[in-house]
Parts: sequence; C-alpha cells; structure tokens
Amino acid sequence: MIRIGTRGSALALWQAKHIAGLIGNGRTEIVTIKTKGDSIQNITFDKIEGKGFFTKEIEEALLEGSVDCAVHSLKDLPVENTPGLALAAITAREDPSDVLLVRRDRYDPGNTVPVVASAVVGTSSLRRASQLVHEMPSVSIKPLRGNVTTRVKRLREKKFDAIILARAGLKRLDIDLSEFVEFTLPYSYFLPAPGQGALAVQVRNGDSDTKNALAFLNDTDTARAVTAERAFLNRFGAGCHVPLGALAHVDGGLVYLSGVIASTDGKRLLRDAVSGSDPELLGFELAAALKNAGADELL
Repeated sequence: MIRIGTRGSALALWQAKHIAGLIGNGRTEIVTIKTKGDSIQNITFDKIEGKGFFTKEIEEALLEGSVDCAVHSLKDLPVENTPGLALAAITAREDPSDVLLVRRDRYDPGNTVPVVASAVVGTSSLRRASQLVHEMPSVSIKPLRGNVTTRVKRLREKKFDAIILARAGLKRLDIDLSEFVEFTLPYSYFLPAPGQGALAVQVRNGDSDTKNALAFLNDTDTARAVTAERAFLNRFGAGCHVPLGALAHVDGGLVYLSGVIASTDGKRLLRDAVSGSDPELLGFELAAALKNAGADELL
C-alpha cells in the first residue's frame, strides 16, 4: 500500500486521486495534511514569510514516514530540493495557461484584456497582477485568496468584475462557468508560473521501491520543459514573492523557453526567450539575459 500525502482542497484531492488511479486504487491510500498556506487566508502570498507554504508540512510527513509519497502542484514546490527527498516523477502537463473569468456585465471585447476599463480584478499573485496591469493599466487589482471554488463564488457574489485562475485547475475540477466569459490570457503578453499545469510526485531518498514503482508516471518532455522554467526561477530566488513568469516547450529535441520579470506595480516589464538542448542551462542563460537588461532593479 502506497500512502499518498496531499493538501485537503478539492483540487489537491483531485490531483492525489488522479495519481492514485494511475497507480491503482487498490494499492494506495490518500492522507490529507493541512499546510501553512491553507491555514493563513487573510494575507496575500507575497506577505507570507518563507517558502513552501503549501508543501512544508507534507514534506515533513514524508520525511517522518507517515506517508510514502507526496503529490504537489509543481508550481507550489520550492526549486531547492528538500534534503532527504527526491522527485520520482513529473506528470504530463495540463494546459498551463491562465484564464480571465469575467462577469458578463463587465465584459468588453473591444479591449485587449476584455474587461471594462475600470474593472476590479481578483488575484493574490504578483505575477498575474503585474502582467495584467502592464497590459491594461486602468484595471484595479484586489487580493483574492481561497480555493478555486471559493474564488469563483466571490466572483458570482459580484465582489470582483473578473478573476484570474489557472486553466489546469478549472479543467480538473470541471466547474460550471457558463454564467461567465472565459478568456484565455495569451502567452504573447501573459506567461504562467514556472511548472504550472504539472504535478510533482515526491518520495524519500533511499526509498527505491516506491521511487521505482512511480517512475512510470514521469513525462520526459514535461520534465525537460519545467526544468528550464524552474532553473530560470531559481536564479531569482523566491516563488510567489517575485513577479516572474516562464513557459517552455519541447520540439524536435530542443527546449524553447520564454520568461518575464516585472515590477510589482506592473509599470516596467522585461521579457526574453532562448532555445537549446540543456534545460537547466537555458534557464540560467535566460535569467542572465534579463539580469543584464536590468531585471534586478525591478525586484
């Protein structure tokens, strides 16, 4: 029996059950664990001290041996490997794009970002807020925390004109959004979080039985792409504390990586792209290019 550690949100449970189904439901047990990020709901991500606030307690349970593996949204997992732990697999990626979910009475298809000029948009992500404001300075950003269902409820209650959510989470939860307009934010001006849409399966170092049993879950192209994205992130040092986006894809053996760094107010933004065969080296090269262009001055 493989015990799978996970957060208790609907999306996290979907992810854990998805992995359990691939392994074989009769061979698994799901253990829910509350994390710091789940407990603190009254402040935005960038104000929470430290890293791994959606993963730390799960990793501790894994290290203690109360679970045999952990399933994380890869974008939540710090880039520094936790001593004693290793990744057994990175799954095939779901659509990594972000979605602007808009109330129909506040939708304006005449704008590049299709909301009315004075729209109030909900997100607690510096990355999302800075890129959106850079593209449409007239919008106002209002903090929005909670799980996917809670965020959609806040929009339904008209506390926001629009909210931004990951496409992957919406697809996995299959929420009825027919009352809203769904607008996929284009990669041309809006890049996702490094690793968005992919799941990471984590095990203890030395537990070769579990690691080998889960190796079939790994998707090589996804792993190469997110390695480049996370190497880029690593050069800037902090996940949700930095307005940073990255997206890579693999084509013909080469990795193509785009990255963006913005000021927190969205007024300044730097973006570049690189390609090559070594994912980690690409991430470092792109970070160096943006640092040479003045990225550190934006942070």
